[in-house]
Amino acid sequence: MFEMFFSTYINSTIRFLFLLAPFFAVSMFIALTRGLPAAEKASIIRRACIAASVMGVILFFGGPLLFSAIGITLDSFRIGAGTLLFLTAISLVTSGTRNHATGLPEEDRDDIAVVPLAVPVMIGPATIGAILVYGAELKAVPEVAGGLFGLISGLLILGILLHLSGYLEKALGKTGLNILSKISGLVLSAMAAEIVLTGITGFIASTGLSGA
Repeated sequence: MFEMFFSTYINSTIRFLFLLAPFFAVSMFIALTRGLPAAEKASIIRRACIAASVMGVILFFGGPLLFSAIGITLDSFRIGAGTLLFLTAISLVTSGTRNHATGLPEEDRDDIAVVPLAVPVMIGPATIGAILVYGAELKAVPEVAGGLFGLISGLLILGILLHLSGYLEKALGKTGLNILSKISGLVLSAMAAEIVLTGITGFIASTGLSGA
């Protein structure tokens, strides 16, 4: 039981961390908070991580209910969510930014912690779909616990990176962060392909086409 929990936890932490596109989030945070005092930056990070955690947990457990209410299968949602995630991966690889979150630093907002930092920078449409899928895939209690703690750990690691954003900017520069965002996009593309192929395989098996 512990081995199942631990393996799921490690796997989920890595998956969720890449889904959050951490280096893109760092770049956006730097742009959105440039010139703000350290105390205010820390407050923004705390509120953004709390908002993202609440939303992430709701999505993690809400997948089966949503699929049942809409009347779609998990495999169908895998194909849709994986396709959307693949588009995000392409955007990260080509430009180092999420395709739904360009131009956000120029927006004039009173509070950037929830919008746009938590949503859609940290948790965008593709991430929402992937969290719904991963949450619905886990059945056994150790797996669910490992996945949930993996989600929280991924957000904690992202929070630490945001706290270190000033040091990362000095060490890596804008170009370095952009390169790391593109590398994250490559990993996301592989994750997207896995989700889509799993959905297609499951859909074919459920319809009996594989034996035709």
